[in-house]
Amino acid sequence: MPQSHGTRRRPKASPRRARSGPKRAEPRGRDAVQVPPPREAPDARGERGPGPYGPYDPRGTGMPPGDARPSGRQRVRRLLTSNVTIMVVAICAIVAAVALVDLGRFAGDDTKPPKMAAGDLSTNDMLTRLTAASDMDPVVADAVAAAKKRAYEKHKRELAALKKKAEKEAAARAKLKAQQEKERLAKLNPSSQQNKAYGKKMNALKGWDRCWPSLLTLWNHESGWNERAENPSSGAYGIPQALPGSKMSSAGNDWRTSTPTQIAWGLGYIKARYKDPCGAWSFWQSHNWY
Repeated sequence: MPQSHGTRRRPKASPRRARSGPKRAEPRGRDAVQVPPPREAPDARGERGPGPYGPYDPRGTGMPPGDARPSGRQRVRRLLTSNVTIMVVAICAIVAAVALVDLGRFAGDDTKPPKMAAGDLSTNDMLTRLTAASDMDPVVADAVAAAKKRAYEKHKRELAALKKKAEKEAAARAKLKAQQEKERLAKLNPSSQQNKAYGKKMNALKGWDRCWPSLLTLWNHESGWNERAENPSSGAYGIPQALPGSKMSSAGNDWRTSTPTQIAWGLGYIKARYKDPCGAWSFWQSHNWY
């Protein structure tokens, strides 16, 4: 019987399909997709089924059993290509660029004046700035002037206070220094007997041996032969009680502490006014001063 034009003969069944069990429908045509058989379930030991690289993949990593862990190169490549690494590198680049800009600004030659201070501003630019700046209100100007006045007066008061404090401290230091010097000299102070010995010798050099008792008694009353004796009421100073004590500087700059200098000045004074110690003692007996 001839075949019809629209019918085809079915192919005979393959001998391999003559197996027991239900037949599986096979897709037809060029676009048929082959479905792999289902994986076998894990066995009773909890092991996984076969992997793509062999019948048994214990880690389920998709790698051969010998390559279960990534190599060092793979780790480095993953680290370098990660998003975190790229972001850190970008941030470091930005920070470095900003630092270089700031360093370039600080490393510039600051000995040269800035452009606007170099005098290259044209007259038109100056006029433009003057025109753009509006005149200050008189009330505002008065407030500025008052503030400047207050600042100046405050500055003057502070300077005066500092000057006064410095003077006070200087006076205190001078007083302390004088006291310390006085105490130092007191330790070197010769005794009255030593001073009397100087007086007796110098009186004899003047040719006044007979008047020594008068001179001895006179200066016993005046100072007790103490070269640092000072009258608190009159200010008379030294063995001869010179008034003021600085008059003895004509006999020597060491008049404050030197016994010979004071005795020399005292004998000169006695000679000029009383001729000798006898006359000075006679006057003192009548007036209690000489």
